[in-house]
Amino acid sequence: MIKVERVMHSNRTRDEIVAYMADFSHAEQWDPGTITCRQVNANDPVEVGTEWLNVSSFRGRRTELRYELTRMSNERLTFVGRNKTATSTDDLHFEPHPGGTRITYGAQVEFHGIARLATPLLKREFGRLGDEVSQQLPAALQRALGPSAPGSQQP
Repeated sequence: MIKVERVMHSNRTRDEIVAYMADFSHAEQWDPGTITCRQVNANDPVEVGTEWLNVSSFRGRRTELRYELTRMSNERLTFVGRNKTATSTDDLHFEPHPGGTRITYGAQVEFHGIARLATPLLKREFGRLGDEVSQQLPAALQRALGPSAPGSQQP
């Protein structure tokens, strides 16, 4: 199993960030591997049980996972993606932080079958992807939500 964790900060409120992040289709904007991510039932509200089809590129290969929102609160969002080769979990924690919100991004990938043999070889690559997420996610929040919350005071 491969685990990656990164901590980021945003000057946006926790509620704004959770509302944005709960729609996993936004992964196209902050996840460097995501090519497309579409909600399965696009007209349904986003809630626990909502699913997305995510097409990603990893090491030059395209892969599709079906993600489900399995946990949703103001403090935490968890998405679990599955296909025959792997189970991928994105677990996001949100805490108020002076001037905004602290975001802890955790990713866990468990390969199945013969693909499991590649786990040791891929740890470094997933670490690099975690580094890219830690740069792209705050920038995506800035673009999507604006530079600062209305009425907030920057330190």
